[in-house]
Amino acid sequence: MALTMTALTTKEASRSPYQLDQPQTLKASTALLKRIKSESDRKEAGSATKSLIRTEDRSDEKDSSDAEPIWLVLTTKRNIADQRRLKPGKIPLPHPLNTSPTTTTCLITCDPQRQVKDVLAHPSFPASLASRITKVIGISKLKARYQPFESKRQLLDEHDVFLADARIVTMLPKILGKTFYKGSKKPVPVSLEPYRQSNAEGKRVVLKPATEKSKTIAPPLQVAKEIEKTLGCALVHLSPSNNVSVRVGLSSFPPQQIADNVEAVVNGLAAKFIPKGWRNVRGVHVKGPNTMALPIWLADELWVEEGDVLEDAEAEEMKAVGMKGGAKRKARLLNKVPGGKEAEAEGKGVKRERSTDVTKEGRKKRKRVDEDPGLSKEIRERREKLREQKKADREDMRGTTKAVAVI
Repeated sequence: MALTMTALTTKEASRSPYQLDQPQTLKASTALLKRIKSESDRKEAGSATKSLIRTEDRSDEKDSSDAEPIWLVLTTKRNIADQRRLKPGKIPLPHPLNTSPTTTTCLITCDPQRQVKDVLAHPSFPASLASRITKVIGISKLKARYQPFESKRQLLDEHDVFLADARIVTMLPKILGKTFYKGSKKPVPVSLEPYRQSNAEGKRVVLKPATEKSKTIAPPLQVAKEIEKTLGCALVHLSPSNNVSVRVGLSSFPPQQIADNVEAVVNGLAAKFIPKGWRNVRGVHVKGPNTMALPIWLADELWVEEGDVLEDAEAEEMKAVGMKGGAKRKARLLNKVPGGKEAEAEGKGVKRERSTDVTKEGRKKRKRVDEDPGLSKEIRERREKLREQKKADREDMRGTTKAVAVI
């Protein structure tokens, strides 16, 4: 059987030089789901015990709570961010992940929390969405009630999704700690602030709160719209590396839905989060929790700009500098800093010559002082006496060392 080769990079006539190949994305999604299903069936067949949770009359399709996540892994040629960002980015998905009615959501709000509870209990707020928000807690009560590590772990295990008011989301890492921020349940910011309204002069202003300590809360329909919008997005957690992983689907999704989510997330990452866009993308893969990463797109070029490619002469010079060592010299040569290698050598020579001159000048000065005929006889006798004492002390020290060695 002859092997068939499929190109993983497609040139595009539009602004972006590259684009995803939709048949390749669908093919990889289908193969990944088939692998996950076969591995799950193998584990169930080899298991000696039978699960008591699943009934015999269940359908072949898995519930979303039991489904395994599908991850998009995107690698870049240069680092995506310069520092770790605790506030995740959001990309809208055509097929959201948090649509199950059994998904439990915890909403962390600014004080007082009663305002948000009244908004959720309002008749105009959608009942289906209100039933999924199982807990509303203010930031002051979060500080008071969930100080112990065990209580934070319990809160983390009780809910599937955590939402937080965007005005207080930067305060949560210090309160919640690594219990929340080392996993995939980091609080997601949601805007609960009312939209700015235009005044008589045509300028947009923010509504003032009733009291100084309270915060204004948006109307029920606006809050519901913002929460649904946030739940329908994929979360992007950036770190100072050339790799980012985004959850784009579940094993219960059909292959076409996963392919659509992959395309939306890749385009969103290239347009909003990755510096230089598609030129900085090195590869795109999809994988499951315990599977290998399947490639759906690979770059032909390993550089971002044409200036990153060295000529033969420059490469040989870089190689020679690398053998001699010196990170600063390498950096200067790579960045083509004015002055480069010659300026550095000249600077070192000037510095060495200056230090040598200063040393010689000091010796000459001391010699002139010793040979000064006008120096008083008393000072010369005192110096001679000190030299003799030092000489005697050295002789005594040598004699003591020899005696110890003989014993």
